[in-house]
Amino acid sequence: MFNKVAQLFKSKPSPEAEFLAEHQIQFDPQHGYIVDGIVLNDALSERLEYLSNRRMNRFDDLKELYFTAMLINEKIDLEIATQSFVTRLGNTEENLLQFKSIVKRLNDYYRQFLREKK
Repeated sequence: MFNKVAQLFKSKPSPEAEFLAEHQIQFDPQHGYIVDGIVLNDALSERLEYLSNRRMNRFDDLKELYFTAMLINEKIDLEIATQSFVTRLGNTEENLLQFKSIVKRLNDYYRQFLREKK
């Protein structure tokens, strides 16, 4: 009987918290978004600046990232298709696909939980 009552009062994680945990996304107020243990603003800001045509240089504004994602994905696809990678950024097919995956997860999070519902 006590177990049944205790289960009623256990708080279930919110869908947003479940999504963040499942997709390994964290937010630190000082460092910004962390995905797969990578502090995005520290490790990938230069690549973001290049792939967004200097529209963005930090991952803090998910709305801007959402609207810039098409441009980012096109540049990634072009680099992979031509196999001509920007060596000063250390771009390879593998890390560009990883970058694309990170942007997709952040965009999914924005679309499902942060974007204003009408």
